[in-house]
Amino acid sequence: MTESPETRASLILRLHDRADQQAWGEFVEIYQPVVYRLARYKGLQHADAEDVVQQVLSAVAGAIERWQPDETRGRFRTWLQTIVRNLIINALSRRAADRASGETGERELLAQQPAAEEADSQLLLTECRREIFQWAARQAREEFEAGTWDAFWQTAVEDRDANEVARRLGKKPGAIYTARSRVMRRLKQKVLEWETGET
Repeated sequence: MTESPETRASLILRLHDRADQQAWGEFVEIYQPVVYRLARYKGLQHADAEDVVQQVLSAVAGAIERWQPDETRGRFRTWLQTIVRNLIINALSRRAADRASGETGERELLAQQPAAEEADSQLLLTECRREIFQWAARQAREEFEAGTWDAFWQTAVEDRDANEVARRLGKKPGAIYTARSRVMRRLKQKVLEWETGET
């Protein structure tokens, strides 16, 4: 995959048009699971994480018109990370107040949250990469026969030995490497399509 998948500028600009359902669909498809996983990672329960997702999407929808690409102000991912982090902190703070347990456990949980934006930024980048890969895999999966896809998935994603996969699928190891290479090449094309807006 590419070094650093970034939300493509054309998609961000299209989000300015609230009626552009395709743009919003693409954005939600990638970022909804990313925000959810980040919220869960930071300690929120399922329902609270879903609430944060909705709040983030609503905040982006309300503020996207004011966001403009500007290298001096940071990337879209940094802007989104700030929104996500603030809403997660709000949810954690609210949860502590809602419970009114008198315990300091919630404050300790907040204190344990990494303060470094670098860690949050890396986590967001990793989750974005994962989601873009999953998007590309969903798009490319139907283009390959089951055996070809299985050879790729078992060796590249599940990290199984090519000889073992060859035996399991009744193929020669060379066929496994060829299948994996074909699928990986197509996945790279799909990721590039997503990043350049040619989907």
